[in-house]
Amino acid sequence: MDTNHLDKQNFFDLGNLNTLRQDALKSDASPEASKEALKKAAAQFESIFTQMLLKSMRKANEAFEDKDSPFNSSGVKFFEEMHDQQLSVDLSSKGSLGLADLIVQQLSPDAKGFTPSSVLRTTDNFSSDQRASGKSADNTGDTKAVNSSSSTAQKPQFENAEDFISSVWEHAKAAAEKIGLNPAVMVAQAALETGWGKHIINKSDGNSSFNLFNIKSDRSWQGEKANKMTLEFEQGTPVKKQASFRAYDSIKDSVNDFVQFLTDNPRYQEALQNTAKPAAFLDSLQKAGYATDPNYADKIKQVLNHTGLKTLATSLVRQGVN
Repeated sequence: MDTNHLDKQNFFDLGNLNTLRQDALKSDASPEASKEALKKAAAQFESIFTQMLLKSMRKANEAFEDKDSPFNSSGVKFFEEMHDQQLSVDLSSKGSLGLADLIVQQLSPDAKGFTPSSVLRTTDNFSSDQRASGKSADNTGDTKAVNSSSSTAQKPQFENAEDFISSVWEHAKAAAEKIGLNPAVMVAQAALETGWGKHIINKSDGNSSFNLFNIKSDRSWQGEKANKMTLEFEQGTPVKKQASFRAYDSIKDSVNDFVQFLTDNPRYQEALQNTAKPAAFLDSLQKAGYATDPNYADKIKQVLNHTGLKTLATSLVRQGVN
């Protein structure tokens, strides 16, 4: 991204903010002017964010400082802060963090196919963290027949949320009955984990792992595996890591192993005791450490409460897919 307009900018130049405001006011003149104003505002925001980041880093090091040292006087700290503020502008001018590019991509009126970032345990890459954002399921129409041939498919294709629900429901229903769980809860969790089936982890040969719940493979897992970069939260901070996940031969195997996974792990016993209460079940699942995302349970609840999911689930039950 071109950030030459920041090359000679001074952090303490308040006139620059006024210039930015004027550019925004006249941005209606043409699409080009609007884009340029957006770029400048995004770069300015990245500069402010970087300055806050540097300030937090300085604050974290205060515990290790020698308070009697002349280098820790208030005067030195004052000039350090000035240096960090100007450094934030310089870093932004070079696009070091890439945050400005993301802001422009998200807010640009002509952006195509861009989905705002969200936090999931598994992502294709850090800058475009996938979320459960399949096409709206409000327009249900006639529910499609359940695709029961998933076991033979090497890479399941789901055109929309309706396809995903109808393909998973039959297997989720059978597996959920074993623990007394509403299958809609299982479908909602799988939808969040895979973006309505559009981001299921692939194996090294390109075939689908059919891992709908992003269950990682540990020493006890003897089956196939699939490796992928994942986004984990450590003390509230997102960290990108390489992780190994379980791979299955079908959707049916995935949902069955999910139930078995919960049953075999003592830490999920509280969740299993709350299966009759979806909200309590999800809260217990997060409390037990199923995901590091602090908002994991709430996100599943949002998917679960989606009108489209409720309508489709009801339609499937009436059609006898139960």
